[in-house]
Amino acid sequence: MNPFQQLRLNTQAGHAITARLFSPANPVRNAICIIAPATGVAQYHYEDFAHWLSEQGYHVLTFDYEGMGLSVNGHVKHSTSDIVSWADQDCPAVLHYVRQHFADTACIWIGHSVGGHLLGMMPDTSPITRAITIAAGVGTWWYNAAPTKRIVWFLWYFLVPVTVPLLGYFPGNKLGLLCDMPKGVILQWRRWCLQEDYSVGYEGRWLADRYAAVRLPITAIEFSDDEMMSSKSLDKLHSFFTGAPVTRIVATPEHAGTRRIGHIGWSKKSFRTLWEKIIGPHIGAKDA
Repeated sequence: MNPFQQLRLNTQAGHAITARLFSPANPVRNAICIIAPATGVAQYHYEDFAHWLSEQGYHVLTFDYEGMGLSVNGHVKHSTSDIVSWADQDCPAVLHYVRQHFADTACIWIGHSVGGHLLGMMPDTSPITRAITIAAGVGTWWYNAAPTKRIVWFLWYFLVPVTVPLLGYFPGNKLGLLCDMPKGVILQWRRWCLQEDYSVGYEGRWLADRYAAVRLPITAIEFSDDEMMSSKSLDKLHSFFTGAPVTRIVATPEHAGTRRIGHIGWSKKSFRTLWEKIIGPHIGAKDA
């Protein structure tokens, strides 16, 4: 297993985010995979998957958004980030690094959950060759899968309105729900989750235009037993990409050779069969 190189990437806003570069021993793929994490999921969660991609010959870059994981600068309550700033500042910093160091290499965006949303929110996706979204659907609460829909109203209508003004951040670690999050992130997420058209419904034309400007091919992978994202939530999100060809794939626990996939666990090494049968082939063998 090859070690990774830890990087600090500066954004145009003046803050730095932490990234990790996994380099293959035998770089037979002329491609780099960027793994954009889900909300509240630190980049180390994707380390098994990143190592596996590296073993297949890909360069791999993981990163934490500002205010999350290794990109918390001080206490999370001091972070001024929100999800739009992740799209406007953090993701472009990652793409800038890739352009500088992998200029002649295909760039594959692998966006888990909000990492798939950010594909449509960035101001410029031209450095990206193609994208894979994984378990990425709108957070609008009535589109959530049943297990989440039954409880998420308590998050949006009680926990967030009570705890965030009091503490200045969302104390997910203490509550055993999600993780600690910057005030701007959780409040913006809440506003969107109370809208029929999620972020596009709240933000309006400028964000709809960004989604529409994406022209690269997208493969959207859905997990049949995802406890958070329903098929309707994936349909809604990917309908925003009006200018991009979208291919939908549904993966089941049977494909993975396991009893359960869910929303989060797919990136752990116990899901190697899922990687080999479903995710890996859709990342593409054309880069060999």
